[in-house]
Amino acid sequence: MAAAQRVEIFTDGACRGNPGPGGWGAILRYGNKETLLQGAEEHTTNNRMELQAAVSALEKLTRPCDVHITTDSRYMMDGIQQWLTNWKLNGWKTAAKKPVKNEDLWKQLDKLVEKHNVTWTWVKGHSGHAENEKVDQLANDAIDNLLL
Repeated sequence: MAAAQRVEIFTDGACRGNPGPGGWGAILRYGNKETLLQGAEEHTTNNRMELQAAVSALEKLTRPCDVHITTDSRYMMDGIQQWLTNWKLNGWKTAAKKPVKNEDLWKQLDKLVEKHNVTWTWVKGHSGHAENEKVDQLANDAIDNLLL
């Protein structure tokens, strides 16, 4: 059996107004190949854009892979690693019995992560991490293009 492909993904989301116009950016890296992704929405939140970046990147994978995702979003990291299991057990309610925000994107992310062997790394945003700076720029460029 062939080993799973190793893929690196870097993601970021941005929003002006929160809520307001938002954008996301992602880098997919497989070996020496790099694919840049970006998108924007007119009225959204930063957290939605963080999640959308990861969802959009994972949707590009055509077979199960070993995936390493790097993000500067504590919301996404904590959600996927700590909160998601209980949200599902509690019918998509938080510990405070409130509906989970961005449930649609969390469900998509959960389904996509199940297809792969995913590890997560958090990096501090705007701290000079080259790929994080690049995806931040992609997210902000997507907002700028939306607002043209």
